[in-house]
Amino acid sequence: MKIALIQFRALASKEENIKKGVVALRRAAREGADLVVFPELSFLPFFPQKPKEAAAHRLAETIPGPTTEIIAAAAKELHLVVVFNLYERDGRATYDSSPVIKADGTIAGVVRMIHIMEGPGFHEKGYYYPGNRFQLVFPTEVGRVGVAICYDRHFPEYMRALALQGAEIVVVPQAGAVGEWPPGIFEAELQVAAFQNGYFAALANRVGKEEVVEFAGESYVVDPWGRVLARAPARKEAVLIVDCDLSLLNDAPAKKHFLPDRRPEVYGRQKLGKTPRVR
Repeated sequence: MKIALIQFRALASKEENIKKGVVALRRAAREGADLVVFPELSFLPFFPQKPKEAAAHRLAETIPGPTTEIIAAAAKELHLVVVFNLYERDGRATYDSSPVIKADGTIAGVVRMIHIMEGPGFHEKGYYYPGNRFQLVFPTEVGRVGVAICYDRHFPEYMRALALQGAEIVVVPQAGAVGEWPPGIFEAELQVAAFQNGYFAALANRVGKEEVVEFAGESYVVDPWGRVLARAPARKEAVLIVDCDLSLLNDAPAKKHFLPDRRPEVYGRQKLGKTPRVR
């Protein structure tokens, strides 16, 4: 099974970005991809880099909606499973959401980002409601695909929940900045999640300098043993195609040992407590 990660630089125009996205889908199909993943806010400038602006609300759309219909039609034509990300509007609420589109063009499901970040260049609490849909994994033609949207990847409980819902491939639509984290941790965190939970993980990052933030690129794929299979370049647009041997899932340490040996009756009861003083 081949995954294509679309390392994307957003233009100011949503329409032009969607056209670029469809071109990238066609390229991925030509190169034999089965599953295609786009970054966070796939076809929009990264508007949360600034504190809440009312004008951004006009960028939100429903699912299904105009962008989903275009991408779903391309997925059906090219027989691709596609995960992208958009600013979803549902009534008066707005979410950071990723539709999972099957190769027949139908929507398998929608994941809404659960955890919402607030920090310099990432003022997301002014734009997004916390996700309220708890099915995170969906059956597709390439296997059971789970989604961790950007900030969600930092929560071990969330990454374990994907395994407990049967994920075989976890995709991460990402908006990761240059110099955001200490060297090595950008990959190591997902390597550990894949190893501990027994799935492939594929992160598709934005790239390019915007008004406040410069996005790093460096998209990558790891296998269920935590090994990095391939990386895209830093600070450049790219389509990274990676061949994933799904037979590795059967012998992954997490499948054979870690998941069967869990003791949730012990640590499932724990609550966040205060750190005791050292006397």
